[in-house]
Amino acid sequence: MLPEDQLIKERLRKLNEIKERGINPYPYKYEQTHHAAELKENFKKLKKEEHTKKKASVAGRIMILRRMGKATFMDLQDETGKIQLYFKQDDIGKPDYKLLKKLDIGDFIGAKGNIFKTRTGEVTININKFSILCKALRPLPEKFHGLKDPEIKYRKRYLDLIMNSETKDLFRKRAQIIKEVRKFLDNIGFLEVETPILQTLYGGTNAKPFKTHINAYNMGMYLRVAPELYLKRLVIGGFEKVYEIATNFRNEGVDQTHNPEFSMIEWYEAYVDYHTMMDRAEAMIKKIAKEVNGSYTLPVFDSKVKLNVNWPRMPMKEALKKHEGVDVDKLSIKELQNICKKNKLDIHGEESKGSLLFILFDKLVTEKLKDPTWIIDYPKEVSPLAKAHRDNPELVERYELYIGGKEICDGWSELIDPQAQRERFDVEQKAMREGNEEAHPMDEDFIEALEYGFPVCGGIGMGIDRLIMLITNNWSIRDVIFFPTMKPIK
Repeated sequence: MLPEDQLIKERLRKLNEIKERGINPYPYKYEQTHHAAELKENFKKLKKEEHTKKKASVAGRIMILRRMGKATFMDLQDETGKIQLYFKQDDIGKPDYKLLKKLDIGDFIGAKGNIFKTRTGEVTININKFSILCKALRPLPEKFHGLKDPEIKYRKRYLDLIMNSETKDLFRKRAQIIKEVRKFLDNIGFLEVETPILQTLYGGTNAKPFKTHINAYNMGMYLRVAPELYLKRLVIGGFEKVYEIATNFRNEGVDQTHNPEFSMIEWYEAYVDYHTMMDRAEAMIKKIAKEVNGSYTLPVFDSKVKLNVNWPRMPMKEALKKHEGVDVDKLSIKELQNICKKNKLDIHGEESKGSLLFILFDKLVTEKLKDPTWIIDYPKEVSPLAKAHRDNPELVERYELYIGGKEICDGWSELIDPQAQRERFDVEQKAMREGNEEAHPMDEDFIEALEYGFPVCGGIGMGIDRLIMLITNNWSIRDVIFFPTMKPIK
């Protein structure tokens, strides 16, 4: 194969020759009457070598081109798949057949003709007229092996979509999953809303924000880390069931399950607690799995996970005891610190007992939670927005769902007491002064809103990307985001 720069020069030569014939290689419109998948389905019962008078006008990208003297076969790819085209010089005329020789793989054409089936049983269009819709100047990647280099796949997603039908199918599933999320919540009376992405003060979770600047006001602003505090303001304002599918931004690490820009769904419901919220989320995930995959059994990594069972709700202390044999209530802070050090966990030596419980659970237990499991009743120290547990003031009514060893969602019975919320924010301020860049800032405006009265409420945040990874069994977040954040190539 010629070097790319020579291939580009050859295509430019053909482009100029097309223009010299008075043909616009970049026209404005084309009437497309059918798609590839539709034609293949409608005419699959044709007999081999059977010709019809049925006409079709198709449009798409040339993916395979086989010239054989006065006849040419071509595979044309549209959004739905590929269809074979057949050109004969006798049918389209010698001038147009010569024009056909100016085409390359990657070009777009529109073509009209009659449907027939070849002797090999392939539904094909016998073309009698065609139009050039776009002359591509760069050659596509090597066509027989698809696009495999992950760097190119993520940086040039358009090439990945052209070359790999599996990628296109994955993103169709992404769209379907988001549609099912909306349908589930809409059907039980939730209202979809939008809240600010640019915020004067970030909040809603422990995360490091991205900073920006608004010239009109000459002041610093933040990209939101979560929509939570604005959604709660809407509940305070009288909306009892609200949700938002939000794009969030967190200036943190990048790995298999984290991207600086990501999508999530948060929903809030008045007059319910964390048990109702778990019921809702469990029902949603089961329904989505059934609608998208046709089954309640999901492939997760190399195993199968059954969803149509009762998902246990296990306190964090119990999970640590069950999977690691560590009974927090019977150990001192010093003993817990020694267990952390033994397992090479990063601690500073000033953590409370609750913080050490969370660290041990997060680092040692989560990957062992393969079957759907709700982890509930978290330490108060790591949950500044959650309501105190009704039976134990050292804990909060917080929950997280784990499937396949991965966190899927996070939520709690909402803290509605403004004085208690201020105390929690004060603790976060102390952590911020001590160097914790992910500590929650003091939000006086939010506390003022709470002082007008916040009804009993349950809330949840679920990563849309994480949900798609679960439903499709693709466990790199870059695979399920069209354009993941990448370092620029120098």
